[in-house]
Amino acid sequence: MKGILALALLLSALIALPVDSSRAQTSSPSPTKSAIFAGGCFWCIQPAFDKAKGVIKTVVGYSGGTESNPTYELVSSEKTGYREAIEITYDPTKISFDQLLDIYWRQIDPTQADGQFTDIGPSYRAAIFYKDYEEKRIAETSKEKLARSGKFDKPIVTEILPAMKFYPAEAYHQKYYRQNPEHFEAFEKGSGRVSFEKKKWGEDR
Repeated sequence: MKGILALALLLSALIALPVDSSRAQTSSPSPTKSAIFAGGCFWCIQPAFDKAKGVIKTVVGYSGGTESNPTYELVSSEKTGYREAIEITYDPTKISFDQLLDIYWRQIDPTQADGQFTDIGPSYRAAIFYKDYEEKRIAETSKEKLARSGKFDKPIVTEILPAMKFYPAEAYHQKYYRQNPEHFEAFEKGSGRVSFEKKKWGEDR
């Protein structure tokens, strides 16, 4: 009888203990980060990032200029500092900034300074936009690694620039490769981008 009474008292004490709400709650989702790259025609650099594990969302748009709310017509006039760019939202626990750069290098010709492939002009110039010192350091290290790789016989000229405000492009530009697959494929091949990437990276592109 005493044993039963002691057990009952112990159970009552356990029930009365406060619940640790922090343990009871489910763990919060990992914080996301974003990266901004310019790589010529923004239609063409979006698919590879959309396929990458750890990438949550991609949006194509404009960055590098100062005028508010730029439009495609304004940017393509080549009278502003804007470049066609992509903003990548990603989970840093699944993919790193350095890994995003590995994907980026395979989408561009890093030796071309006046644009990308047949798209010539300031708005098509390639650039990595860094948001802090760490991203700048990683970008510079990645660029140096590419230069030492022997993949290219010309200097790597892709710029590494401080990040500026990113403006999403018009809806008809988003996921263009899905909206207009036939035109996209013809454009991508016609620009010389596909053959260049296959030549430099093979199936690893």
